[in-house]
Amino acid sequence: MTTLQKPIFSGFGPQTTAQEALAGRDLRGKIAIVTGGHGGIGLETTRVLSNAGATVIVGARDVQKAQDRISEMNNVEVIHLDLADPESIDQFAADFLMSHQTLDILINNAGVANPPVIKDTRGLDAQFATNHLGHFQLTLKLWDALKKSANSRVITLSSISHMLGPIDFSDLNFTKRPYNKDISYGESKTACSLFAVELDKRGREHGIRAFAVNPGAILTGLTRHLTDEELAAWGVRRGENGEFISPEGFKTVEQGAATSIWCAVSPMLEGKGGVYCENCDIAAIVPADSKLMTGVREWAIDQSVAETLWTVSEDLLRIGSTPGLSK
Repeated sequence: MTTLQKPIFSGFGPQTTAQEALAGRDLRGKIAIVTGGHGGIGLETTRVLSNAGATVIVGARDVQKAQDRISEMNNVEVIHLDLADPESIDQFAADFLMSHQTLDILINNAGVANPPVIKDTRGLDAQFATNHLGHFQLTLKLWDALKKSANSRVITLSSISHMLGPIDFSDLNFTKRPYNKDISYGESKTACSLFAVELDKRGREHGIRAFAVNPGAILTGLTRHLTDEELAAWGVRRGENGEFISPEGFKTVEQGAATSIWCAVSPMLEGKGGVYCENCDIAAIVPADSKLMTGVREWAIDQSVAETLWTVSEDLLRIGSTPGLSK
């Protein structure tokens, strides 16, 4: 049954931390993957899952950096993963499956924003290819392990930037329209939300439920390609020591990781899925022209568009119709 896109009043909110969202649950025996789980909200997500007893596999481009950052955590391992490289994704999945047969929690957390290159080696828009296509390919490669869990959850990080507009399927790679890095990022995050919608529809009969997450506004490594002027437009300024100071309304890393954790473990979401979540709750639908920095726009949860995106993604990856993933 389709889950309604409306709040369930979880009792949590914007200030809830990831540790609070965990609510003391024991995750011993659970296997989790967190892409980009060695920095920003990904690192906090890894820490909370690890402390709760889960075995966590971190996918990282820089394995040494990741190992340094998780060195004091228990039950955490690092496998090389470059979401912009299809061969790296395949190898990551193969390496994971050599050691683990089941996967209970997949958190598609990694991403890029305003990267220095706008096209990958295939000529695809770099933000769309990394933020959506990379995780799409990874999830499909891990499909059998997710099925074997019989009660798995896939969490994909979207963003309030989905409000910038729907996906232009006629020009995914900006060959006809002028390149706009903000529109590119927004479309990639709309895709992340739509992916959760269609994945949940295809996976629910196998015990796989999917959720899209807006973590909120947080100063993380994703801002590294933004200029001071661009950050200032969001109210971010530099302090006397050169550090960035975020304005009121921004979240801490601990708060930013909360909704990912809530979606991964909360019993309130049993039997639910295919929805866009924020502030540890299912988000409300808001009008297309809303200026609110909360809520989800219809185009990011449209079921027919989600199915189109799935087919387009298969075509772009040249993998054809995916065996075992019925509509």
